Amino acid sequence: MTRREFLALGAALLAGCAPMPQIPPPAPTKGITVTATPDNLDVMIGQILMIGFRGFDANTDSAIARDLRERHIGSVVLFDYDLATQKRERNVQSPEQVKALCAALQNIAPTKLLIAIDQEGGKVARLTERYGFPPTVSQQTLGAKNDLAYTRQVADTTAQTLASAGINLNLAPVVDLNTNPNNPVIGKIERSFSDDANSVTNHALEIMRAHHARNVLTTLKHFPGHGSSKDDSHLGFVDVTQTWSRGELEPYRKIIAAGQCDTIMTAHVFNANLDSQLPATLSQNILTGILRAELKFDGVIITDDMGMGAIAQHYGFDHALELAINAGADILALANNSATFDENIATRAFVAIKQLVRDGKIPVARIEQAYARVMRLKARLG
Repeated sequence: MTRREFLALGAALLAGCAPMPQIPPPAPTKGITVTATPDNLDVMIGQILMIGFRGFDANTDSAIARDLRERHIGSVVLFDYDLATQKRERNVQSPEQVKALCAALQNIAPTKLLIAIDQEGGKVARLTERYGFPPTVSQQTLGAKNDLAYTRQVADTTAQTLASAGINLNLAPVVDLNTNPNNPVIGKIERSFSDDANSVTNHALEIMRAHHARNVLTTLKHFPGHGSSKDDSHLGFVDVTQTWSRGELEPYRKIIAAGQCDTIMTAHVFNANLDSQLPATLSQNILTGILRAELKFDGVIITDDMGMGAIAQHYGFDHALELAINAGADILALANNSATFDENIATRAFVAIKQLVRDGKIPVARIEQAYARVMRLKARLG
């Protein structure tokens, strides 16, 4: 199959679902079978990368435009604040600007692009009143109020904001249990609904349904549970061996069983009871063993940002990509928003993965499987 034929196949897969008012439920990946050839392997690799970039627009000469065209990047993630410069000069200025940016990105991309953002509400929201967007509400506030109709109303406003801007993937809701209120990255900044799995599940489902009604995909995070941690995985190694419990899997189990789950994001946490060697993002025992085999999730697994300290400080760039893909991750998130910024991160990742496949360190079948899941997900957007 030539690259032209392969791209046509991808377009056909996406066109197979006509635009509709809301996202249809997930379907098994077995409906799409694509075999990698030397010509289309490049496309497959690009489609499993999610890239963060700088710029309020995406002109044809920009680095992100180049990556979309030449590296076939399948997903991007937007931020308002640039950690390297410590300035609000990343991707967000106003509703009109974000809408124009997203439209330009989609126009440049050869196939439908997943445009993602963290819009949980409260302290974790990139589209805020500062830039002219509607106010948001934290998940902790929603959980404390415990009014599902109100949660649905708030979620609908968020989903409408994203849909109007052209953003089709919200990296939310958080379904971590608030078992440690002093957790610096979850409880302390009001990202969890509750310490009760049923409450977390019910509120998360309302948020997901509201997004689906607006044709916006969602992400459950952070698997298999980050709520009990005492440390921040953005900064370094996080061990939840002594604090994690299997009850933290219940929101995932129930939401997957309800058929509402689009994507699941991994946690960069280490739990010796689940894998004595590797953190969840890099663990086949956890991603393939628990999430796939035990919980029966057949959708897209997205890594948390591979540039976070818990991964970047302990594993080489290439080796981390190898481990994550072989563990079962389908999209590798390279937010490129830490102490340093690498304009060539998409090319670095693309070249590294291609070489790992050539060297036999990543099976071609694993790339094919991840690509099939990504294309199935995109097809649901119409």
